[in-house]
Amino acid sequence: MQEQDKLVELHVTGMHCNNCALSVHKLLEKKGYQNVFVSFANEEVKFSSQELVNVPQVIADIEGLGFRVQQEELPDIKKGFLAKIEHKFLFSLFFTLPLFSHMFLPLPWLHNPYVQLILCLPVFILGCAYFGKSAINSVRGGVPNMDVLIFVGSSSAFIYSLIGTILNLGPQYMFYETSATIITLVLLGNVFEKRSVAQTTSAVKDLMKIQVSTARRVVNGEIETIDAKDISVGDTLLVNEGDKVPTDGDILWGEASVNESMLTGESVPIEKTKYDSVIGGTIVARGSIRITATKVGNKTVLAQIIDLMKRAQASKPPIQRLGDKVAGIFVPIVIGVAVITFLLAYFAFDVSFRQSLMNAIAVMVISCPCAMGLATPTAVMVGLGRSAKNGVLIKGGETVEEMNDLAYMVFDKTGTLTSGNFSIRAMHSELREAEIAAIILGLENHSNHPIAKSLVNAFQEKAKEKVIFTEVKEEKGVGMKGIDSEGNSYQIGSKHLVDVEYAQGYDIFLLKNDLPVAKIAIEDELKPGAADLIQTLKENRITAVLLSGDRKEKCEALAKKIGIGEVYAEKLPHEKLSIIEDLKRKGKTAMVGDGINDGPALTTANVGISLGNASQVAIQSAKVVLLNNDLKSIITLLRVGKHTLLTIKQNLFWAFFYNIFAIPLAAFGFLSPMLAALAMACSDVVVIGNSIRLKYKKLN
Repeated sequence: MQEQDKLVELHVTGMHCNNCALSVHKLLEKKGYQNVFVSFANEEVKFSSQELVNVPQVIADIEGLGFRVQQEELPDIKKGFLAKIEHKFLFSLFFTLPLFSHMFLPLPWLHNPYVQLILCLPVFILGCAYFGKSAINSVRGGVPNMDVLIFVGSSSAFIYSLIGTILNLGPQYMFYETSATIITLVLLGNVFEKRSVAQTTSAVKDLMKIQVSTARRVVNGEIETIDAKDISVGDTLLVNEGDKVPTDGDILWGEASVNESMLTGESVPIEKTKYDSVIGGTIVARGSIRITATKVGNKTVLAQIIDLMKRAQASKPPIQRLGDKVAGIFVPIVIGVAVITFLLAYFAFDVSFRQSLMNAIAVMVISCPCAMGLATPTAVMVGLGRSAKNGVLIKGGETVEEMNDLAYMVFDKTGTLTSGNFSIRAMHSELREAEIAAIILGLENHSNHPIAKSLVNAFQEKAKEKVIFTEVKEEKGVGMKGIDSEGNSYQIGSKHLVDVEYAQGYDIFLLKNDLPVAKIAIEDELKPGAADLIQTLKENRITAVLLSGDRKEKCEALAKKIGIGEVYAEKLPHEKLSIIEDLKRKGKTAMVGDGINDGPALTTANVGISLGNASQVAIQSAKVVLLNNDLKSIITLLRVGKHTLLTIKQNLFWAFFYNIFAIPLAAFGFLSPMLAALAMACSDVVVIGNSIRLKYKKLN
């Protein structure tokens, strides 16, 4: 099977730590594929290529590392008892407990080396099948993982004991319990890790639960139930009270209160009526509506949010690079340290062969590269998940770190600091009101700008006639242009279209055949929480900047009201970009806009923050999307960013401190291999547990 210019998605099972994901990532990069995305937590692998992709060969290469690949969800198949990691642990525990108990119970038969061999053998075979296979494949793939250390350590103890049994060398050579206990405790650590990582990814799983499985389609007046995956753009769908909206669409008929809290964090239902948009996965709390599907499948807002969340959780901030570099060379270094430990203990310090071997095994077993690998991803997963539950979508782990280094936060005015719900204060016209209303409706219906939407609402009832437009286009920073069926040209926009004297006191101007025919004065209201946000920025030593295309006097009045000291008014889009570039040279800069007019500025800033009401453009433009359009969410964003970075630093400190402190203890014989295995199993849990704490801790 050959595919070209297509994103390849694979479901890969068997990755139980960050090193596993790293081995797959390096393999695909070596093959020359781009946009490689590997998530061990979500068991996903994605990549793309401009050249032909031989998918079966890629699958074979990944499976050559010891993982299993599924290209599509398979139906539930009955698996063997040992397929689950929990069952592997229970199986090992069943044999390890009596084997280990010979150290405490006065039962002579438990001290028989052949009884110990029989009890240890099933556990060792399981360990070879699980850790051994992974270890050999990782070495073959050039990315040795932690399983190499476990396999070498447990095998050394088993082979040492087996030789002692065959040659009848006595009880001092019997360390079967060490081999079995290492395998059992590491499996226990894997169980804890699996369950803990599941908690760190719960935000994505909660979003996936929102997705609808069936829908009611209306065809020729008849209602039929279909699978959600069979919905096509243009289908008419019935959504009754209590139902989830099956896909993104526009209301054709009816009115409803729609609960969008699962996406935006906003608990109050939103009133929706004819022509309003609804988002798939939201719930109709009251009413009944018919919608026409506008986006389906992976094009919907919910599907894109889920995809962005998965990608963001797998992305790494710069602080993780050190952890990855160390984890990448960690296993060979530890094996080297273990060999040196054995050689020095046995030859230089006259320690017995048995104790020298135990020290070397303890070194291999206690070291834990996974803790370093998990330090950042788990914290990022929880931090991004917590922000998502509050209606804040962060589109990358690196954004978390950038949010902690901000020097400037730049705000657009209209629709960002103000509500974007404009009212007409005054209007002067050379034409009849009905004609003006028809022209404005014909032009502004093609724009998503907040002012355009407000004008459409204001003139909807007054348009008693209709102007037929053959061409309408929007020019950023200028306004709308159109030509009607009679050849008349129209333009509506700001004061740049007219002379200064005519513009005095007015905001919007309509031209017909290049002559002004109407001018409108509008007013906007300040958003709740704007002043509190600016005060919070000052407390965090972040300079607030107002950057707008609006009139200077309006911008300065607003800035004075909420405490912004730096104002740039009457700026066109290209001028905004220039100002953002200047600020970036002075320090890290965030741009907050509505995601509609500010796309270039949002992209240019170090961190683009879009108050986009989950619009398609908003999701694509910025690194952060405030789905609930609430300025208070920026305070949440700053707090989540601060505490996520703090958690990452704590995790990395623990991971490095643990290895630096524990390996010498093991090398000097202060820890037995069994205690070393227990410590190693706990080290991952400490890192993941600290990350999960971020889920519940109070953010100050």
